[in-house]
Amino acid sequence: AVTMARATVNLRAMTSWVGIARLFAVVLSCIAFSLVASTGDFRGPYGTWCMFTWCFCFAVTLLVLFLELLELYPKLPLSWDDFTAAFSMLAALMVFTTSVVFPAIFISSPCSGSKCARQAVATTVSCLCFLAYAVEVGLTRAKPGDISSFLSTVPGLLKVFEAYVACLIFSLLDTYNLEAGRQWCVAVYSICFIITLLIIIFTIGRCLSYMPCPLEKVLVGYNALALVMYLTATVLWPLYSFRGRSRPASCGRGCTWDKNVGITFLTIFNLIAYLVDLVYSTRMVFIRAP
Repeated sequence: AVTMARATVNLRAMTSWVGIARLFAVVLSCIAFSLVASTGDFRGPYGTWCMFTWCFCFAVTLLVLFLELLELYPKLPLSWDDFTAAFSMLAALMVFTTSVVFPAIFISSPCSGSKCARQAVATTVSCLCFLAYAVEVGLTRAKPGDISSFLSTVPGLLKVFEAYVACLIFSLLDTYNLEAGRQWCVAVYSICFIITLLIIIFTIGRCLSYMPCPLEKVLVGYNALALVMYLTATVLWPLYSFRGRSRPASCGRGCTWDKNVGITFLTIFNLIAYLVDLVYSTRMVFIRAP
């Protein structure tokens, strides 16, 4: 570290493996949104989402690098390790989604011309940006037995995954107010999302330590309850969405049928996530290594 007038410059923030991964993420996300901005493919809900993802990840990662370089993060009223672990996981998920959505929506076939080349390069750069964030997640993940930073443990990272998948489900919801079964599924998605998001926020804000009950056992109980609730949604959503209905012949982009298929698979993904979360959190609480 180099001490200047009133600030301490920590060069390891840039030269460590985590710092290098963050630098790559900043550069690659900047290239991605610059290329897409030059093509004009950022209008409509999907284009806006893609541009927001790259710009948001670029800005927050740059801020993280700046705060660590000048060692200003200890002055913030939050758990820095939990925040950076949660953000890197969120950024990896967002950029991965964008790397799939952007080419699927905007790259047409046959693909030719300079515009298509820029779109293809932007997609490739976005995939590399996802790898940079995935490397950061791997480098900052807590070692077995280390629970000093909850969101860097497997259960903590899964909490971010579960909340993000729930957001994707909400983005696909179309008509669900016709049947009680699908209303229950939406209630499951909403309740689990809200509680999971509160756990993430309270962990980053260092508020969970003020709870009067043993937090670890409460989380195990919540994971078990969420698993059972998602199990019911995994059965009821496809049952009420596809029973007696076939895919319409005129089902184009944004078709309700396709959205319901997407929600079904996302529900299964979250069911598996809560199952793995329950297994890991149970091992952390009841089978701790000496």
